[in-house]
Amino acid sequence: MSEDFYDVLGVSRDASKDEIKNAYRKKAAKYHPDVSDEDDAQEKFKKIQKAKEVLTDDEKRQMYDQVGHDRFKQAQKHGAGGGGQSRGNPFGGGGNPFGGMGGGGGFEDLFNNLFNGGRGQQRNRPQQGRDVAQRISIDLEDAYHGVERDVTIRRREVCPECDGAGHPDDADVNTCSECGGSGQQTTVQQTPFGRVQQATTCRACGGDGETYSEDCSECRGSGRVRRTRDVTISIPAGFRDGQRLRYRGEGEPGENGGPNGDLFVEVSVRDHDEFVREGDDLHYTHPISFPQAVFGSTVEVPTLDGDEELKVPAGTQSGSTFTVSGAGMPHLDGRGSGDLHVEVHVVTPEDLNKEQREALKKFAEAGGEEVKEGLFQKLKNSL
Repeated sequence: MSEDFYDVLGVSRDASKDEIKNAYRKKAAKYHPDVSDEDDAQEKFKKIQKAKEVLTDDEKRQMYDQVGHDRFKQAQKHGAGGGGQSRGNPFGGGGNPFGGMGGGGGFEDLFNNLFNGGRGQQRNRPQQGRDVAQRISIDLEDAYHGVERDVTIRRREVCPECDGAGHPDDADVNTCSECGGSGQQTTVQQTPFGRVQQATTCRACGGDGETYSEDCSECRGSGRVRRTRDVTISIPAGFRDGQRLRYRGEGEPGENGGPNGDLFVEVSVRDHDEFVREGDDLHYTHPISFPQAVFGSTVEVPTLDGDEELKVPAGTQSGSTFTVSGAGMPHLDGRGSGDLHVEVHVVTPEDLNKEQREALKKFAEAGGEEVKEGLFQKLKNSL
């Protein structure tokens, strides 16, 4: 069994969390040591559990996708993601809801030590901004036709007062007393490979090597301010519940000339009063009368794009299902649509007039049934 977590579970790299959980249940049922006769069942079961643990955790999965299987395993082995780390990022980074690399953190520092020979961070290197997450809900009709929505996001932006500098233009410039103008501070860290000397960005000056006599009154020296912004998003026809849209560059601004982060929008599709969605197919229950079931009929059934005619053949039984091809949800790739499955239920009449009662009596007698009090209840039960 391959070590790659996606291969272990037999899912694609863009599989949803539900697909991953379903794959885990099937694999676990097959390889559980209590039920499997394979010699290596216990080892396979452990790999399946580990794969599910990582791939169902948004933050761990994002990091796993970014650094790859081998580096992820090494980082966990040497302590990244252990206890005492920030809850926002399981590897000690910032609170990115989608696990983006903006802002760095303990995991990145560990990689500098393990894989870069203990070299310090490059001074003032460009860093991508943090990602921004947003969740919205739409109706099934919106998912059928496709829709545009305006969403309001709150993010950090470059301070308009100081243009991101963090200080007024006329502020006095001083050499940083913490790092002596180098922009870096040297620390010694004990790692599994021995003592490693590491140069990190000076916290006092942010790597600039300089400090200023006055901070910007708007951003208080950070160079960033929090602002709200409306973004128009386009949800394509056929979108499914829980899928995400990605808008590159709509996240927070990067540092030192780095690119902006991204905006991720998770879409929730609300349940419909009449239709039940299953993949790209829709299911609908339609009532018909007893005569329609006996003699056959053409009925109109609703769809998300108007009414459609459905032919009900003579002798149809209650619970029978018919298919209206192409009347389901459009495929997300734009090629065709799913189907509408209509289950018909024969409705038993409750109040009959005299003529209807006489007609049903004749119907029963013609079939050899003795008409007694309670016949109509029997007819109800038979339907």
